[in-house]
This record gives sequence, C-alpha cells and structure tokens, in this order.
Amino acid sequence: MDNADIIDIIGLIIDTINNLKWARKFMDISFEQLKSMVVFAHVVEQGNLSAAAKHIGLSRAVVSYHIKKLESHLRIKLLNRSTRSIALTEAGRQYYQRCHIIAEQASAANQQIENLKSEPVGLLKITSPVNVGLQTIVPALNEFRTLYPKIELDLMLSDEVVNIMKEGIDIAIRGAPLPDSGLQARKLSTLPTCLCGSPDYFKKHGYPNTPAQLGNHNWVIYKLTSGVLELKKGNRSFSVTIKGSISTNNAAARTAFIEAGHGIGRIPIYDAWPKIQAGTLEQVLVDYKLNDIDVYAVFPPGAAESKKLRLLIDHLIIFFNKRKLPI
Repeated sequence: MDNADIIDIIGLIIDTINNLKWARKFMDISFEQLKSMVVFAHVVEQGNLSAAAKHIGLSRAVVSYHIKKLESHLRIKLLNRSTRSIALTEAGRQYYQRCHIIAEQASAANQQIENLKSEPVGLLKITSPVNVGLQTIVPALNEFRTLYPKIELDLMLSDEVVNIMKEGIDIAIRGAPLPDSGLQARKLSTLPTCLCGSPDYFKKHGYPNTPAQLGNHNWVIYKLTSGVLELKKGNRSFSVTIKGSISTNNAAARTAFIEAGHGIGRIPIYDAWPKIQAGTLEQVLVDYKLNDIDVYAVFPPGAAESKKLRLLIDHLIIFFNKRKLPI
C-alpha cells in the first residue's frame, strides 16, 4: 500500500466521521417532528386549522395535535388561535420560513419521482370562469382525458377569483396574469372580442355607426370589466362610457341578455360567432378594433415542475390555437 492509498483511506475515514456527525445532528429532529413542521406550514398557508385539515386530508383534531406537540417540543408559542382564525407570533413567523422550505422540498421530491413515470398519473384541480370553461376548457379537457386517462380532473367553474393557494388549485384560467401575486403564469391564447346586439334590438333602436353613438344605446354590462369601452381605428383611439339597465357577473348570462334583445354588449368572438351564424346576434362597428382578452394559465410557484401540469398547459395552448375563428 503506497502513500496515495493511505491518504485516500484517511480521507474516507474523515468523510465517514463527518457524515456520522451530520446524521446525529439530523436525527435530533424526529420524523414525527418533521411531519408536524409540514402540517404547521400548511396551517399558516391555509389560514386556519380546518382549512389545513381539509387540504392535507387529516382531521382537525390531528392537525391541532401536531401544532400543540410542536409548540410543546420547542417550548414556545407559534400561533395565537381563535375559533376561526390564526395569527403567527414572531417566533412562528421565523419558524414558518424554514417549515415552508421543508414542505416545498418534500413536494418537489414527490413531483420529481412522478415525472420519471412513463405515463402521468394523479389529480389536477382546475378552476375557470364559467363561460370560457363550458365553451373551451371542458372540450379541451375531454380531449386531454382521452390522451391521458390516468390523470384525474377536478374542475371548479366560478366567475369569482379563487384563492388557488388556499383551495389547493393546481391551475387557474384567468383573463390576466395577476402580477405581484406571487403566482406564476403562462399565456394560453388571445381572444378577440366584438360588439353585438340582437336583430330585434337593432330594429327598435337602430344601428350605431360611430363610437360616439354607442353612448346613446342601452348596454348589458359585464361587472368584471371596465365601464369604459376602448376602440381603435387606424391611428385614432376612442373611449366610450357605457350605461345599461342590466348588469351581471356571469358571462353566459350577459350573452343571453344580449341575445334576448336587452342591449348591446362586448362579447368574445368564440361566444358570439355561433350566434352570429345562427342569426340571433349581429355584429356592429366591425371596422373598429376592440381590446382583446389575454387568457393565462396561473399556477402556484414551483408547480411547473409537475409533468401532468405541463402536459395540460401545452394541450390547452394547442386547443386554443385550433379553435381560432376567422371573423
């Protein structure tokens, strides 16, 4: 045995000793405590014990047990609890930062293993506005399930902005990327819009021929958009304040009211086009350009590592591109 071999053996012994020291230090934290730390992170993120219990599939009593045991072990209070809410103590705020990293890394490890599987499996929770969900997302998901039958889907349709972190949503379909929200976003498509009314409405009230005339008409107002309509023609821009006797927060209801002759409205072309072809809606001011709706897939930070999520987003982009209408 030469000197090089001896040096290698000594180096191996030193590395082994260092690893043993690290292992002993790590083992000071029991696996039960690690579990409690992950539960604590979920409680903070969900806002209360009941929501956390539902999110991670445990009973509220078990979640409460983990928090109490963690505080007892650390000998310090982490949360100030009431019947409906929680508030972090200063120690809790600092401790959460570390617990969040542990929970995030554990989730990433599971995701990495899932991505190694040849066929993607598991659950995807999706939320979408009602109208775009029924007309585009549901048909897209029908195709997606045919391609990936082992992926389970849970679709929530709502025109309200859902807190995707609190509800455990994997992907939300939104009309904006929500900057500064801490979420990630990927653009799926751009949806053009048009101005429409029913033939009966225009028979009674006439057709608007200029942007200025739009202000004299009755509108069916979609509450989730601005009350000022922006139009462009060439280098000229126009702003029109719209008023109406009917307003709604549901896009499908808006279109139904317009189709029934209650006023003019701005409608995505994917929604208007079949009704224009059927003769129940007519388009006006076709030579003016309206603001498009940019559609985004919004998801929690780090979720893009999920193979099944990436597959769904790619599929939605392809599906939206196939559905573009020439109008």
